[in-house]
Amino acid sequence: MKIGCPKEIKPQEFRVGMTPNAALEAVAHGHEVLIETGAGVGAGFSDADYTVAGATIIATAAEVFAKADMIVKVKEPQVGERKMLRAGQVLFTYLHLAPDPEQTHDLLASGCTAIAYETVTDRSGGLPLLAPMSEVAGRLAPQVGAWTLQKANGGRGVLMGGVPGVGPARVLVIGGGVVGTHAAKIAAGMGADVTVLDRSLPRLRYLDDVFGGQFKTGYSSAGLLAELLPQADMVVGAVLIPGAAAPKLITRAQLAVMKPGAVLVDVAIDQGGCFETSKATTHQDPIYEVDGIMHYCVANMPGAVARTSTLALGNATMPFMLALADKGWKRACAEDPHLLAGLNVHAGQLTYAAVGEALGIVAVDPKALVAA
Repeated sequence: MKIGCPKEIKPQEFRVGMTPNAALEAVAHGHEVLIETGAGVGAGFSDADYTVAGATIIATAAEVFAKADMIVKVKEPQVGERKMLRAGQVLFTYLHLAPDPEQTHDLLASGCTAIAYETVTDRSGGLPLLAPMSEVAGRLAPQVGAWTLQKANGGRGVLMGGVPGVGPARVLVIGGGVVGTHAAKIAAGMGADVTVLDRSLPRLRYLDDVFGGQFKTGYSSAGLLAELLPQADMVVGAVLIPGAAAPKLITRAQLAVMKPGAVLVDVAIDQGGCFETSKATTHQDPIYEVDGIMHYCVANMPGAVARTSTLALGNATMPFMLALADKGWKRACAEDPHLLAGLNVHAGQLTYAAVGEALGIVAVDPKALVAA
């Protein structure tokens, strides 16, 4: 199989879909790897690194898309990239279709087979290809939130850890999954007063057992949120419904009870955001203000630490990429129900129910497609 990896073109996106190690593994499996020139530079990988691994350097993205049987990326294909996809071609990347009807319709029209990193599952019910970037984004959230809290950036001018005689920042993390756990861990490590809310009692017990004393936990409810929101200097939105649009946890009206200059960090912005006032921003222009509250809603947060993110993502995606290349998408998905869970689009049909519900599109059963 010819596996193509174009350079990412989303603003301020420095990650790359394949590491040289992944290219080396694919070549060892008998596949041809096509890398667009300069694709890995943002993550610290030169064209020479890929050449040594056995890959072929291609001059343009158009050539990569035209020649490759499978395209491996990081971010969802942009408008120009979607026009280059074709029927029978496999796309393996993050998609986040639920809040993005334009992309969804373009992928359906292309006839390609699109497998989304964020909906591939594992035996424990986790999301193994989303987890590495969730870990990165979670750890970044307090860091970027602390920067946004600085007065020069419109924030309250509060130091996360305080100083002797002056209390620390109060951080509220909504969601105790991978993102929320890592956000709470880092915020607590910075000296902040941290509370994590979640609706899973087993998860709250786990957090209390493992991190007891580092941060507080609470059962997420409208009442407790109303109690804690006026006290918060920073709120991290870390709620995920796999493949579906994120729920709106804080309304615009609720901003009025918050401290002026408080910060909302929306890590769920890829799935539409979990605050009513959230809108996607970029690393070039990451923050904005609504009713005196600062919002940080960068849609590709891990791109800021491109090398760490690329290596972490490459470790997770490589086995699935090799399975798709070695067996073809249909056999690979038929033999692995967890990979099948990643199938979102095939030959003009939507195959992921949560996306269909969000966008009002009838979704077909992916099991029927691989059985055909």
